[in-house]
Amino acid sequence: MPLDATKGPRWARSTCPHDCPSTCALEVELLAEDRIGKVRGNAAHPYTDGVVCAKVARYAERLHHPARLTQPLVRRGEKGVGISAFEPIGWDAALDLAAERFLRAEERYGSETIWPYFYAGTMGHVQRDGIHRLRHAKRYSGQQSTICTTLAESGWLAGTGVKAGVDAREIAESDLVVVWGGNPVNTQVNVMTHIAKARKGRGAKLVVVDPYRTGTAAQADMHLMVRPGTDAALAAAVGHVLLRDCLADRSYLARFTDFDAAAEAFYAERSPAWAEAITGVPVQQIETFAALYGATPRSYIRVGYGFARTRNGAVSVHAVSCLPGLLGAWQHRGGGALWGNGAIYQLDKSLIEGLDARDPSVRVLDQSRFGPVMTGDPQDLGAGPPVTGLFIQNTNPAVVCPETRKCLEGLARDDLFVCVHEQFMTETAAMADLVLPATMFLEHNDFYTASGHTTLQVTRKLVEPPGACRSNHEVLCGLAKRLGAQHPGFEMTAWEMIDATFRASGHPGAQEVYDAGWHDCAESFERQHFLEGFAHPDKRFHFHADWAAIGAAHAEMPRLPDYWPAHDQVTEDKPFRLVAAPARSYLNTTFTETPGSQKREGRPTVLMHPATVERLGLGAGERVRLGNERGSLLIAVEPFDGVQPEVLVVESIWPNAAFEEGVGINLLTSADAGAPRGGAVFHDTAVWVRPA
Repeated sequence: MPLDATKGPRWARSTCPHDCPSTCALEVELLAEDRIGKVRGNAAHPYTDGVVCAKVARYAERLHHPARLTQPLVRRGEKGVGISAFEPIGWDAALDLAAERFLRAEERYGSETIWPYFYAGTMGHVQRDGIHRLRHAKRYSGQQSTICTTLAESGWLAGTGVKAGVDAREIAESDLVVVWGGNPVNTQVNVMTHIAKARKGRGAKLVVVDPYRTGTAAQADMHLMVRPGTDAALAAAVGHVLLRDCLADRSYLARFTDFDAAAEAFYAERSPAWAEAITGVPVQQIETFAALYGATPRSYIRVGYGFARTRNGAVSVHAVSCLPGLLGAWQHRGGGALWGNGAIYQLDKSLIEGLDARDPSVRVLDQSRFGPVMTGDPQDLGAGPPVTGLFIQNTNPAVVCPETRKCLEGLARDDLFVCVHEQFMTETAAMADLVLPATMFLEHNDFYTASGHTTLQVTRKLVEPPGACRSNHEVLCGLAKRLGAQHPGFEMTAWEMIDATFRASGHPGAQEVYDAGWHDCAESFERQHFLEGFAHPDKRFHFHADWAAIGAAHAEMPRLPDYWPAHDQVTEDKPFRLVAAPARSYLNTTFTETPGSQKREGRPTVLMHPATVERLGLGAGERVRLGNERGSLLIAVEPFDGVQPEVLVVESIWPNAAFEEGVGINLLTSADAGAPRGGAVFHDTAVWVRPA
């Protein structure tokens, strides 16, 4: 029945599905069975606290966008042209075609020739991760999901041993908040809410460590403008001052860490003067920050993702995670650090992912090396077959993956069949043979965990999808039936799967969690602050990193939290370091299609120090060519004094089509895998600049 407009707006609970640690609890205005109005943060949620980012607040313009895909499409024209190259096809015929092409490829090359490829277009566990169930049931090639968190997680695990930390709500009880390598104004707005509480209620200071003056850094009491890839040197110098000036907590170090004479000697040699030469941060700034940190036991480091996205990113994260141990900050409310809280939910996802059907002998391909994989790099394919069948959900590799030119070359292959399940005709979808229309988060059931807070949330379908859109789960079940894939999960509804997963994981049932609004999985103060010990066998925080236990590519990594110059070094030919940082109104390539976000962002620009602009003989708005061995692109210059002269920033991710020559910023980024177990290195790129 239609909603009764005479009774006024009806609001319903939901959860933001997008790739952000905040996982905001939402309230959505329902106008009709198929239409929404406003979206706002749920004020009752202890972390969201009524605040959401502007792009999600405008979600109606995305949900009801006239360019949404609403029917299955089969390509009849050339790849890459877009919607005009496709014609409608019925759902049964579309799924039959996909199954027939995958079975044909499997018959020729074996099952590993098919690669189900996905990521975080939705963070809902059923709709995002069910693709693994099809993968395992069919013995298709595996995916090592390295594009976002692997490097940061490796560095965090080296010290603490577990993906957990201090509840972010404690930020409000801190006397000093350090945002290291993140820009929550753009990417995690709720962090700023809790920082504001600390500043207003306790007079807390905010320090930001970032290569450029972000929206977050602009609000800080102190901004340490570090060169990209050198954060470990800054962290080591701060440790040097803490020990030199008797600000370290020796009792805590002895009780809770493996700190020893070797670590003492290491820090003794890492002076602020040594760090200044590497980082570009002046000695006096390092001294001032270290003294402030050392005098403030209730200091909270919010560890970001940005500074991990370099070849030495894991080492940098480990180095930063050592600072609360030196200070003993873990002992205090509002003290310690957080990178992510994924481990606290203790989910048994066997049913969702089909883990009981997984064959460990099946090859696993690196998600971040999509371009090399699709162009047949033997380093990636090994002894296995080429990928001749792709099934893509929740991601847009033609734009978001490194080495864009290789990605596009791979997708253009004549021997490749590509089926994309999408909401819009993305540049990946335009390269596909078959495009299936996908629901959005308000149009299906799912559940969510958060990296940035501690609550488990369940959502129900609130509105009807447009046209013939189907959820990821429905499409996977339909394909499984045609492919002969057997697993109990393919016979269940999404809601049944949520409920079964919760019960297997020791949580309340799906309906109980939904009725309550959320289920808080926060652990005790003692556990969140590691006062019962860290998650290593010896129960200690590790200054001595055992990289071999984390990944195979560890040979050259420093055991102690040192600066490791493994990042892409500037040269005479490539004298600039490029950071492709997140734009405020886009989330990867999501929201690049919405008018509100497009209006705010304008066009792609490169932020460049005014002295560099002048030295190159340029003016504001003039076009320059950025390039390296992977290619070059044209982009407009925006003079900006909030960056070091040899550092360039392009806030992204713009579609390829937004660039003059049709290829975006990831043309320049490398698909090299970070140590010790992979990870994309988006912020680790040396380039040259030439006037256009």
